Amino acid sequence: MSDPGQVHIQWSSRLMFVLAATGSAIGLGNIWKFPYIAGENGGGAFVLIYLLSIALIGLPIMMAEVLIGRHARRSPVNALRELARREGASGLWWVVGFLGIASGLLIVSFYSVIAGWTLAYVVRMAAGVFNRVTAEGADSIFSALVSDPERLLAWHTLFMVMTTLVVARGVRSGLEQAVKILVPALFLLLLILLAYAWQTGQFGRGVAFLFTPDFSAITPAGVLTAMGHAFFSLSLAVGTIMVYGSYLPAGISIGRTSILIAFLDTLVALMAALVIFPIVFVNGLPVGEGPGLVFQTLPIAFGQMPGGIVFGTLFFVLLAVAAWTSSVSLLEPAVAWMVENRGASRGNAAVWVGSLVWLLGILTVMSFSDWAFEFEFAGKSKANGLFDVMDILTSSILLPLGGLAVVLFAGRVLSREVVASQLGGRGGFGFRLWYLVIRYITPLGMLLVFFRAIGVI
Repeated sequence: MSDPGQVHIQWSSRLMFVLAATGSAIGLGNIWKFPYIAGENGGGAFVLIYLLSIALIGLPIMMAEVLIGRHARRSPVNALRELARREGASGLWWVVGFLGIASGLLIVSFYSVIAGWTLAYVVRMAAGVFNRVTAEGADSIFSALVSDPERLLAWHTLFMVMTTLVVARGVRSGLEQAVKILVPALFLLLLILLAYAWQTGQFGRGVAFLFTPDFSAITPAGVLTAMGHAFFSLSLAVGTIMVYGSYLPAGISIGRTSILIAFLDTLVALMAALVIFPIVFVNGLPVGEGPGLVFQTLPIAFGQMPGGIVFGTLFFVLLAVAAWTSSVSLLEPAVAWMVENRGASRGNAAVWVGSLVWLLGILTVMSFSDWAFEFEFAGKSKANGLFDVMDILTSSILLPLGGLAVVLFAGRVLSREVVASQLGGRGGFGFRLWYLVIRYITPLGMLLVFFRAIGVI
């Protein structure tokens, strides 16, 4: 039954919600970060711990966000305020929704700049700039890009225009139409690149590295890294899944749908690793190269391989598509709030929010040149000024605390009857298991993720 306070249209089908939430979850973290942190932490054993972390941390929080959103039929700020009022809880729970939306806007402001790098690399790869490039040449190309504020601003602007246009068109005409094309295209690109990786001669080695557990390579830090990435990779605590859940029609199983989204998100991460590792192995490159793997190491490999220019271009198109679907979802909660609270049209709200994010992105653009400064956080040196500050504020502080707050709200504030009504009844084993995990196991996991992020452990 539609809530009288609802002002947004619903998804046309379960498939559209799955595609949208999957597109939100699939981002640079899956295709860029997962392969290199798996490489840094021993491969197969890390993957097993990551899958367990998805089950005990990522999936329960996703289900909690969807059920809160669908039950309230409002944006995160208004959803938490209204549901807290109904439960007789503190009226300050709306702050959790506000901080989630603010985190999403901060993230997309610097995410857009990095996504601009992928657009720039599509053009450079297609133009043959990396053909037979040396390590010094690849490093020089990357340095020239990130140290040029005018280029970064141009690519950042283009990416934000792409993102804002999709959000401005609304749920059916914008979000649904975009994910209906972009998410299948993303999987198609991955399959093409998998076929390319297959013929390198090192595909079997990549499979063995990724799926053969070596528990001697696992450290406590590696376990905490897996737990943290399981949380961050599903686009949680930024309001996206909650607001997407508010558009979800009644009668659709939250549990089964969330499991499917988590499965597809994890599948993309594993497929990306199976694309990258054979290319790394055939070129004798280190598997734990770190963040430079995508923009400084892989272009060297593509530049040396037969057909590498074509498939390298496809790889960076893949990155750009993944970044696009994620950034669209990060803008949506703020736009939904403006439509609800300010009576703005979708188009005007999207333009205002997109413009604000574009302005914030200038801080990141300048952080790689004139505004750069060094500092230390959690025992690690940072050199990119305000970009690193915003990254730390969101990923190390606001998101883990936001995830913990969502867990506590769903497991401790909402009544068992309300939660059961959204998850299909309180008598089933699945509900009882989820309720146990969300009340006791997931909060502990989120605390560990937070303490790891700020350097306490």
